[in-house]
Amino acid sequence: MPSRLIELIAPSGYPPDARRVSRAVERLRAAGHVIVSEERARRKFQRFCGTDAERLGDINLLGDAEREPADIALTVRGGYGLTRLLADVDYEKIARSLRVRPTLLAGHSDFTALQLALLAEAGAVTFSGPMLCADFGAEVLSGFTWKNFWRALEAPEVEYFWADESLSAAVTVSGTLWGGNLAMVCSLLGTRYFPNVNGGILFVEDVNEPPFRVERLLYQLHLSGVLRRQRALVLGVFSACGTVEYDNGYGLPAVVGQLRRVAGIPIVSGLPFGHCADKVTLPVGADGELRCRDGQVVLRVSGYPWLR
Repeated sequence: MPSRLIELIAPSGYPPDARRVSRAVERLRAAGHVIVSEERARRKFQRFCGTDAERLGDINLLGDAEREPADIALTVRGGYGLTRLLADVDYEKIARSLRVRPTLLAGHSDFTALQLALLAEAGAVTFSGPMLCADFGAEVLSGFTWKNFWRALEAPEVEYFWADESLSAAVTVSGTLWGGNLAMVCSLLGTRYFPNVNGGILFVEDVNEPPFRVERLLYQLHLSGVLRRQRALVLGVFSACGTVEYDNGYGLPAVVGQLRRVAGIPIVSGLPFGHCADKVTLPVGADGELRCRDGQVVLRVSGYPWLR
C-alpha cells in the first residue's frame, strides 16, 4: 500500500475516549501513512472538538492554495456540530482547491451535513466511510472496513455485493449516488444545503432511532417529494434500533414494507454501511448503478476522484 498523507479534521464532537485517537493514529502510521493535525483531535470545548472558529478553520483550510494538500482529510468523529458551521464554509474556494489538488474527504454520521452541503453548493464528491475514532480506533479493527476504505479510494470504480431476500422484483437503475445519515439528510430539507438530485440512488442509515422514528424520517422524504424524484432508496444499517413491548411486532421490516407500499420506487435493504463495525465506503455524488435479481444486490460506483 502506498504511503498517504492523512490530515485529521474535527468538525463535530470531541472524542470521549482519547485512547481511540492514539490507537487509530498508531495503526495508520504502522501501515506507512503520515498523519498531520493530530492536535485537532485533542481539543475540547463544551461538547465540541474545539470552538466554532477552530472547527470552521479546519474545514476552510482545505481551500487554502498555500497549504500542502493531504491525500485524505479524515474526520475524527461524528456527534453534532457541523450544522452551525454550514453558513460560513467557503464552498467555492474548497471546491476549486479540490479540483486542482484533490484531497479526499471521508467520514459519516454528522459529517453528512458537510458532504451534502458540498455537493449542493459546489458539486464536490466526498466519501461516506470510516472515521478515525469509531472505526480505525476501535479495539478490534474491522478488516472489512479497512479493506473497503482503501479499495474505494485507490481505484476509479468499485463494486459492492450483498443480499436482500425481502426484495421480490428485479431492479436495474442508475443515477447519482448520494445520502448518508438519515437524520442529517432530513435536517437539511428546505435549505440551500440540500442537494437537488433527480433520478438518483439515495442511501441512508442511522443509529439510536426506534422504528417509528425511522419511518417518520423516511415519510418526511416521501411527503416532501424527495423519494419520488429518486430511482431507488437503499437502506443501510440502523444500529440500536430496538423495539419495545408497545410496538407489538412493529419493527424495521414493517417500516420497510410500509414505505415500499407508498414510495413508488424500489427500496433495497441490507447495505453494509452505517454506525456498525463492518462498513463499505461510498462516494457521495458519484455515478451509481444498482442491480438486484433473485435477492442478490450489486452496487457499482464510478466517476469519482481517487488516489492514483
